[in-house]
Amino acid sequence: MTMSTPRARRGAATSFIFITVVLDMLAASLIFPVLPRLIQTLDHGAMSYTTTVVGVFATVFAVMQFAVSPLQGALSDRFGRRPIVLASNFGLATDYLVMALAPNLPWLFVGRLIAGVASGSVSAAYAYLADVTEPDKRAASFGLIGAAAGIGSIVGPVIGGQLSTFDLRAPFWVAGALSLANAMYGLFVLPESLPKEGRAKLDWRQLNPAGALWWLLRTYPALVPMVAAALLLSLASQGANVIAPLYTIARYNWTPTAIGLLLTGFGVATFAAQAGLVGLVAKWPGERATTIIGLVLSIVGLVLFGWAESGTQFWFGVPFLALGALSGPMLAAYFSRAVAPTEQGRLQGAWTSINSLMGVFAPGLFAAVFANVVHDTGPRSWIGAPFLVAAGMIAAAAVLVTWATRHAGADGSGRDR
Repeated sequence: MTMSTPRARRGAATSFIFITVVLDMLAASLIFPVLPRLIQTLDHGAMSYTTTVVGVFATVFAVMQFAVSPLQGALSDRFGRRPIVLASNFGLATDYLVMALAPNLPWLFVGRLIAGVASGSVSAAYAYLADVTEPDKRAASFGLIGAAAGIGSIVGPVIGGQLSTFDLRAPFWVAGALSLANAMYGLFVLPESLPKEGRAKLDWRQLNPAGALWWLLRTYPALVPMVAAALLLSLASQGANVIAPLYTIARYNWTPTAIGLLLTGFGVATFAAQAGLVGLVAKWPGERATTIIGLVLSIVGLVLFGWAESGTQFWFGVPFLALGALSGPMLAAYFSRAVAPTEQGRLQGAWTSINSLMGVFAPGLFAAVFANVVHDTGPRSWIGAPFLVAAGMIAAAAVLVTWATRHAGADGSGRDR
């Protein structure tokens, strides 16, 4: 066997994982523009009630993801990554089919439950890439996942909006078809990345919804500050994402088209940063420096959002946040190097738990802050307070990361390069 064969296999597996994440995010974002309208069509209620239902659906999804992600991570460490990726794709195809056929809100609710349970493909994708990538190259690989998610998020809403002009349920049918095609592709193409001799025993204590996160904190106490930083970053990011459309409508009277352009522009900028820069900056100035710089850039972007007096000024914050997103793959690579090869699945379960847990709290917390300032539109307006709160959270995360990695080398691994 030549030296190029393993490298070629890794390249093929990485390409498949990239396509998997693109299709997953494309399918998920297809339904974003039409889900509120479908809810309103089924219920015939006022927009205020539709907004409440959308919020409930988002919370239910996050709760289910939080509850199930440790199980998915533990099972992937025991039985391999491939079964989890395939089961997730088949589950999502079922979810979209249920929603496409849903005759009422309870059936849509069932669809969201299934989606939360079947949301393990991205975390399994991270574990898969950790299996086939050298530790010092994982930041670049994880950046590819971020770029793949960005592609799906950019293209999906546009396609979903166009499909809805033919039929309101058409985006759900297409999303289901994409998930099913992805599952069938993986069934015949995707090799297993975790060899049998490298698999861990299944401990049923791992299935506790908070178990993966508790395991990480208990087994690796040195990571506690980094976990706290990840929690703050996730809470701030998800909260800002929830508020941004409401904020731009309330302050700048933006139309859905303008909001769509903002989301697309941010997605394009984030994709460009993660696809083109992660591998370079991981080498210089290094993962630790890039993580801290990324957090600082995110703070600048959020402050610009909060104080922007016009829609044009608001756009100035987009490139800062796009570059700030570089901190995500760097943090993921740091955690990946800190745990054993047989624990990559549990780690990704813990990572998903962090994001899904914050997804439960972020909408309510930031909506409460925004509700208290939404009518403040004077010359010294505090309507942007939610973004300033998010900036404060990320500032705290930056302090924690700086302190926790103070003895680390440039790559954040605790050794000089």
